[in-house]
Amino acid sequence: MTDIQTKYQKLAQEFAKLRAQNQVLKKAVIEEQGKHTQFKDAIKERDQKVRKFEQEIDSLTFRNQQLTKRVNILQEDLELAETKAKKGKNKVAAEPTAHPRLEQNVIGEELRSKIQENERLHIQFNQSSAEHEQKLIALQDRLVVLETQNSQHQKVLENTQKQNKEMIEKLQEDKARLEVKIRNMEKESGDAVMTAERCQQELQKLEEDLGGKLDVARKLITAKLPFNDTEIRKFNALNVPTHDRKQQQRTKELVGKAKVLVSELCSALSNFHTYTEQRSKIFPIDASTGSLSNVNAKFCSFLHENASYLRSIETSFNNFYEGITEDALTTLETATGLQDFSGKFSKYVAYLNKLLPYQLLSLEEECALSSCSQTLESRNMELHSSLKKLTSAFTKLDSYVQLLAMTSNKSGDLPQANHREFFNKLISSVTYLSSIVKDVSKSYNFKVSLEHQLPTATQKLKTTDECVVSSLISLVTCTGKLSNFMKSNVDMFSTPGGYKTRGHSFIQDENHQGRVTSPTVSSLRQKSVNYMAMLNKPSPDSVPYILALNNRRVLVSSTESKEGLAQQLATNADKVSRLEQEKEHWLLEAQLLQIKYDKEAMKVNRLQSELQKHLSGNQVAVVPQQVVTDSHSADSKGATTVTDPVLGTLSKHPMDFGESEETSRENLIKKHYTSKVSVMTNQRQMIDSKSVSFQSEAAT
Repeated sequence: MTDIQTKYQKLAQEFAKLRAQNQVLKKAVIEEQGKHTQFKDAIKERDQKVRKFEQEIDSLTFRNQQLTKRVNILQEDLELAETKAKKGKNKVAAEPTAHPRLEQNVIGEELRSKIQENERLHIQFNQSSAEHEQKLIALQDRLVVLETQNSQHQKVLENTQKQNKEMIEKLQEDKARLEVKIRNMEKESGDAVMTAERCQQELQKLEEDLGGKLDVARKLITAKLPFNDTEIRKFNALNVPTHDRKQQQRTKELVGKAKVLVSELCSALSNFHTYTEQRSKIFPIDASTGSLSNVNAKFCSFLHENASYLRSIETSFNNFYEGITEDALTTLETATGLQDFSGKFSKYVAYLNKLLPYQLLSLEEECALSSCSQTLESRNMELHSSLKKLTSAFTKLDSYVQLLAMTSNKSGDLPQANHREFFNKLISSVTYLSSIVKDVSKSYNFKVSLEHQLPTATQKLKTTDECVVSSLISLVTCTGKLSNFMKSNVDMFSTPGGYKTRGHSFIQDENHQGRVTSPTVSSLRQKSVNYMAMLNKPSPDSVPYILALNNRRVLVSSTESKEGLAQQLATNADKVSRLEQEKEHWLLEAQLLQIKYDKEAMKVNRLQSELQKHLSGNQVAVVPQQVVTDSHSADSKGATTVTDPVLGTLSKHPMDFGESEETSRENLIKKHYTSKVSVMTNQRQMIDSKSVSFQSEAAT
């Protein structure tokens, strides 16, 4: 309501401003119209004066014409008189001449006065004409200016009136809409008041009901329940403790970060095993052209099983993370989800110990090849030793993970005073694992740099080796991140969780060491919550007896068909899993071939550019192909020097382990597994929908 009122007030203020502006503009237009009428009246007066002057000019012109005629007549009379005077000189010589001379003087004076008056009237006429023309021009200019101003003011007035009209219409529409909204809100507020009154009445009834039940419960507790002594830690550990939620949120945040690191570690290990399997199938014997040795065949079959172990590790840790809630304190004593993770990790370590002898035998077979030099054999033995250390590092880490999971079990009671030392040992084992992974990566780099200089090294082997090296680099990065994460959060891991029980606080209590709460508290609490939720659910509808008998007959008759369908389902599941494995294998093969094709295309483009340069400089030479190997440079930089068979020039082709190819390979792997996950998700959704439909059919 307040928002609508403020909006309406703003609209009213804007309307008042526009109406005031409209009044001002109307006044200005009225004033301009008054001035315009005044100027019109002035122009009329001027026109009257002009017409008067024109009449005077006409009368003066008429009088001038009469005077001109009179002067002409007088001149003619004068000429006649002169002629007569000349003729009668002889006759009347003795007569006096005073009268004609007097008459001539009078006529001359009168003529002179008329001429002067005519000249003066001409001057006045010219001056009046000039003044009239100037005033007429000025008035015309002013009239044009006033007409333009009047048109402009008229346009402004029309626009303002149009805007005001639109604003008024809009305000009227807003007003009508707001009035409708106000009526609706008044109606809703009335309904809300009625609902609130009804809720208030229900609340009073519930308070009375609950108050009576509370009195009954208090009486029962007072009369029937014994007093619980919180000093007995054995029984007090079964109480549901209150705890600091901020610490629980911090714990869940750290476990979430650890989940990401574990996921990255599992992905890196899976890539390493997968690319190692691809390499074993093409070196020392290519499976497409020959048969693998028994050791390599068994080794590849074991490597193909890596996904089942690593996915179970990632899934178990994800389940542990999802099991952490904010309504219960998570400590080492209550973290029962770590037991499943420890079991899955132990299975993976056993899998590594199963792989180790075959991996070592495969390296020994590579050393037994005739093309293996002494330097390459030493590098292989270094990798041989590093792989042994890697397996032992995982075994050492597994022992600490098992000890960490046993803390939440009654069989493994780890004192809180030893938590700090235990986590320090765990961090040292993770750091040792990171250093061993670095040694393996370094040894493998030296090994492949020497192998790629051999004449038997194919492009497919080089591409696969680069993929293995990139997976080792990812593994080094993951283990380093995990080590830094453990070191930076050792205080949080080793500090006992703060919580309270009834009547006593056990936050870092030096007098009471060991377990202060039972790991079964969370499970018992969840069971009680589920039981209370089940009590609130309505009881399901019962099935009639006749319908139950019919369903039983149908179920008994369809038992045999269900068994046949179950066998078919198992057979189809085996086929689907086998096809999925083959699909994954061929997808990896396609990615490797794509990388090989891209490199060959780049090489061809480079050779064509070099050939064009040499042809343009007239320096074409044909030299037999030969391979020059610099052992020192190969050990230090991992590069090969090749003599070009066409150009006769030496060109160095260093092995590229840069970020671009690594990123491209990781993107390809990520894209492959993303598509695979999406397919599996779709399959899971389809299976879930089928199971729901089967369940509904079974229920009916």
